[in-house]
Amino acid sequence: MADIVRSVKGTRDFYPDEMAVRRWMFDIIRDVSTRFGYQEYDGPCLEFIDLYAAKSGEELVKEQAFVFSSPGDDMLTLRPELTPTLARMVAQRQYEIPLPLRWWSIGPFWRYENPQRGRTREFFQWNIDLVGTEAVAADAEIVAVAASFLKETGLSSEQVQIFVNNRRLMDDALSTIDIAKELRPDVFKVVDKLDKLSEKEWRAYALEIGLTEGQVDGLLNLVNDQDLWMKSDELVEFFKLIKIFGVEDYISYNPKVIRGLDYYTGTVFEAFELGGASRAILGGGRYDNLVSDVGGNRLPGVGFAMGDVVIELVLRDAGVIPEKLGHKPQILVTVFDETLLSESLKIAEEIRLAGYRAAVYPEADKLGKQFKYADKLDISVAVILGPDELKENLVAVKNLKTRDQVTIGRGELLSQIEKFLPSLP
Repeated sequence: MADIVRSVKGTRDFYPDEMAVRRWMFDIIRDVSTRFGYQEYDGPCLEFIDLYAAKSGEELVKEQAFVFSSPGDDMLTLRPELTPTLARMVAQRQYEIPLPLRWWSIGPFWRYENPQRGRTREFFQWNIDLVGTEAVAADAEIVAVAASFLKETGLSSEQVQIFVNNRRLMDDALSTIDIAKELRPDVFKVVDKLDKLSEKEWRAYALEIGLTEGQVDGLLNLVNDQDLWMKSDELVEFFKLIKIFGVEDYISYNPKVIRGLDYYTGTVFEAFELGGASRAILGGGRYDNLVSDVGGNRLPGVGFAMGDVVIELVLRDAGVIPEKLGHKPQILVTVFDETLLSESLKIAEEIRLAGYRAAVYPEADKLGKQFKYADKLDISVAVILGPDELKENLVAVKNLKTRDQVTIGRGELLSQIEKFLPSLP
């Protein structure tokens, strides 16, 4: 046997069962997004690397992006995220698009990661943004969208939690421990690494960027102050508004959440699995300056992104993914012999027009073999048409789950199928 060409490292194949789970997740995403009034959009998979260099952060651009040159020597990248593309698209039509805009998208992205469980180089990502308002209500709505998705997948607030903080609050707090303004972007990165490094590594990292021992101790006090949010008018209003959406049990304050990307300016948030692997599920925040960074006028916005890899693992481990997803055939129309193929095709078409999913066995073969094929696909009903049935204008219908079989008039076919399939999945 010849060697099978392998798939590219860090990519995934989606066989029908895996595809059904992906479609189920994406359908919930679509339903929640559109229910909140968001419109679907998308951008190109290729962008100039300069778009991400503007605000995405040095690590993303230099270490994680798939970068290559075009024949014209332009430096291009497979998109590692969508927010800069959104900013560019809005900037290009800033005076034509009705504001505030509510847009959402789901599509493929690429990052040069070290492939492991929960991390791939090619992944799908849900992006959703509300652009054109500075209202705290916009921040609350976006977080409510995220919480509504988690709730509708079947995850409870004991299993997942969205942690919220505010960069302006933290910026003010850093001034109380005498951290210079020019150092604060690096300090935000230090805070973002707090739960990703050991205590010794984290302190060394903090000192390396220029903090003193006293400032490191002061920073630790700040990120452990669970009441710090009360000093932020934005967060006080946020937590008041979030109660209206009925998802407040999914949301709480966490001063350690700061987000690593450079373009966040206000409220930020991340969703985490509680217990177990404590995996990060999604993250986002306010990015009031991003549109101006790509050439447009200043336009405030807030949004988040969620990759499909981690959330699927969380859902699987929580046991909330429904069984028997997908759209497998419900009915197999058998083929008795070549002379009856056209009659089998006619019956299948009649069944489809009634709203059922019907497949015709592609060739004449032993009925036992055709039934085994149906069993492998978990098909519930088989329709059998032989020469005797054709002559008498009859048809046989077999329930492959109970093994019951009846022979009825052709005009009763659909009603008999309905009896064997009382509810459509």
